[in-house]
Amino acid sequence: MRIAIVDDIKEERTLLHGWLCSQLSRRNLPADIVEFESGEEFLLAAKERPFTVLFLDIYMGGANGIEIAKELRKTDADCLLIFTTTSTDHALEGFRVRALHYLVKPYNEREISTLMDEILARIPDSGKYIDVKVNGSNIQIPFKNIIYAEHFSHMIYIHTTGGKELVTRQSFEMFTASLKMDTRFYLCSRGVVINLEHAVDFDGTMFLMDDNSNISVSRKLIKNARQVFMEFLFQRGK
Repeated sequence: MRIAIVDDIKEERTLLHGWLCSQLSRRNLPADIVEFESGEEFLLAAKERPFTVLFLDIYMGGANGIEIAKELRKTDADCLLIFTTTSTDHALEGFRVRALHYLVKPYNEREISTLMDEILARIPDSGKYIDVKVNGSNIQIPFKNIIYAEHFSHMIYIHTTGGKELVTRQSFEMFTASLKMDTRFYLCSRGVVINLEHAVDFDGTMFLMDDNSNISVSRKLIKNARQVFMEFLFQRGK
């Protein structure tokens, strides 16, 4: 995930940057956050490599935020746009450039936390991944490629599409922090999480996965597991 902060006031950029880092860290999510002093500078960078999310100040020297947003939308319809502003006077224009949200200054970290949940819910699957260290190297595993993961002896064994198993050393709580924000993932027990997109069936005690694995569900979760799986299939079928 690439995040851009565009504001001509350095202190405003620094404050938002810090809050975003804090919220991403709590969710165990990696991201590149890049600051820009002007909209023109941002547009040049966005042409080289698109951004997933843009926090854009409206009132700046040079081209204002609305003008920058209009230019962005000529080439990028997917970037999630959040205006940071002292006024909502431009709400109609913001609607026309498909702004996701207005952050009215001065805002606080609680607002950033709520907004981050909405941002993550709207990011396409291809933009969601978990960053883990395997054999000394940091790798990014797309959510959609994870079939299930299990915790054993301080290690996480991640079973992915293509029959690959990746092993990383970290706590199960830290590993699942970002996965639990995504409705595809379900904790079957204290040390096993599955991706419901790869679940073929639930027989009442265990999930059958599309790699032919059978994942047992904790006895106290059996009723809940059936309900969650049925609701997931219903939502996917819409």
